[in-house]
Amino acid sequence: MPRFLHVADVHLGFDRYDNKDRTRDFFIAFQDVLERYAIADPVDFVVIAGDLFEHRTIQPHILNQAQLCFERLREANIPVFAIEGNHDNRPYGTRTSWLRYLSDWGHLHLLEPGDVAAGEPFYSPWSEADRRGGYVDLPCGVRVLGSYWYGSAAPQAIARIAEAIQTLPPGPAHTLLLFHHGLEGQISRYQGALRYADLLPLKDAGVEYLALGHIHKNYTEGGWVFNPGSIEANSVEETGFDRGAYRVTLGEAGIQAELMTDYIQRPIVRLRHKVTELETMEMVEEGAIATLQHAIKNGRLVPEPPPIVELRIEGKIGFNRLDLDTRQLKATLQAQSNALIFLLKFEAEEMEHVSYLADGADRQQVEREIFTDLLSSNATYRKRAPELATALIALKDRQLEGSPEVELYTFIETLMESEGTSDQSSNQAPDPDPAD
Repeated sequence: MPRFLHVADVHLGFDRYDNKDRTRDFFIAFQDVLERYAIADPVDFVVIAGDLFEHRTIQPHILNQAQLCFERLREANIPVFAIEGNHDNRPYGTRTSWLRYLSDWGHLHLLEPGDVAAGEPFYSPWSEADRRGGYVDLPCGVRVLGSYWYGSAAPQAIARIAEAIQTLPPGPAHTLLLFHHGLEGQISRYQGALRYADLLPLKDAGVEYLALGHIHKNYTEGGWVFNPGSIEANSVEETGFDRGAYRVTLGEAGIQAELMTDYIQRPIVRLRHKVTELETMEMVEEGAIATLQHAIKNGRLVPEPPPIVELRIEGKIGFNRLDLDTRQLKATLQAQSNALIFLLKFEAEEMEHVSYLADGADRQQVEREIFTDLLSSNATYRKRAPELATALIALKDRQLEGSPEVELYTFIETLMESEGTSDQSSNQAPDPDPAD
């Protein structure tokens, strides 16, 4: 019975966080998947359903990573069949890509339909001499067909592919098609997804196993449509997705596809800290640190190997959000977590305090309420908001009267000193009872 490994969305050269170690993670994960699930317990072949690379233009060391992986497969006599995805397909108007380069040099087989407009058949058998072809019939009993990245034209392309398959000469017992596109209902905010009904012409044309890529989440539909998900998480949002590589056996009993997920991946931890408008800025900082320490203590966050950590601060705050030094707080949290990458998402909203003025309120009442609202929105000044509002009005009046700046500064210093005295007295223990 033929066995193969189905991977997709490897994204070698991933550089979203501008971190060399994170970029290398994608190579290490891909390498480990191939070693464990294709070489250690050999399969007949490996298929890559698009997006081997993160970018159409890649750095030399990223190309070298791909060559190292494929050289290991070649040493084990395991052929690789691939198609281009939307990340690594050839730019418009060009006739080459880095996948074409790898194919020309024998590292893999890039399966592509022909140029019908130029008189070529849609599907031609693979030619080892030309390193070109749209499909290949393997000795293990599988016909593997390729395709392109079609984008919004995918439904029309499916009809052409199905028609072309039916014109091919009889082949092996099993038919596999590589197709880089996603199905609707799998992830939110994804425009242009295919409906399951759009794929049925392929099934009617004899495709037994449809090897998908593009969506980074594992899913299967109808017992013949399989998407393994990405090898590594491309964002912290993908942490909750099942993903990996399919190890597949085709036999008389049907398709046996097992999602393999036990391989080297960078740990990613997402934390949330809820705040209220009663907390001062210092309390928010202390709470964020406490949330991180709690995750470490409970074993949810292990400092080794260095993880990727995201902490979201949510809720309402009673101070100006710009006053919180998020850069320093992030540095503190990153040091304590030993994170490779620390993402601090400060998403708390400032509390708005609104008083309702009676109709016909005079200017002094309006001013008082405005000052009171502003002060009440700040956790530090909320308790003394009415008193401080009166003081601010007095300060404004003195300034309008032309009082010297020295007197204005003295007035403010006296006001702040009285605030400190008030705070200290409220925090002091009560005097002993004279009767004692």
